[in-house]
Amino acid sequence: MSRIATVQPEHADAEQRELLSAIQAQLGSVPNFLKVFANSPAALRAFLGLYAIAGEGSLDPRTRERIALALAQQNSCEYCLSAHTALAGQAGLDAGEIQANRDGTSHDAKAAVAVKFARSLVEHHGEVTSAEILEARNAGFGDAEIVEIITHVGMNLLTNILGKASRVEIDFPKVSLAAAA
Repeated sequence: MSRIATVQPEHADAEQRELLSAIQAQLGSVPNFLKVFANSPAALRAFLGLYAIAGEGSLDPRTRERIALALAQQNSCEYCLSAHTALAGQAGLDAGEIQANRDGTSHDAKAAVAVKFARSLVEHHGEVTSAEILEARNAGFGDAEIVEIITHVGMNLLTNILGKASRVEIDFPKVSLAAAA
């Protein structure tokens, strides 16, 4: 059971109900972590805004999912790992690639650099080396894409923290953290 309430539409105030209805219309359902965010409509709007803007960037959806999988595993967020395993499959990543991402790499050479860089950002609290920035550039990432990787790291840290702090009930096919190598 979640340690922070999940806002249900039937108990939501007008602003919460409007936000949840918009999510329902766009996604077809409202994931539980967004129902936790809905406790603060301001926080939910902020997350949804960042998510929308980050999705407009040049990082492809599969690389974004690879980063999310790597960070969910690294940060031990079973909710996010379960959600992003489902989303990664929808984005076309196979089981071997998903496992590689959880292990902190990728079968795609360029994506492997992005995943490694994302994990280093978390591990070193942003204090990455010039060599790591150069490695990203040499893999074909420009400054805009490097900033987008950093943005996705921040967004995933936020959801990992929310998932762990709230212990939100997993509403995706559950994936165990222990399955990673």
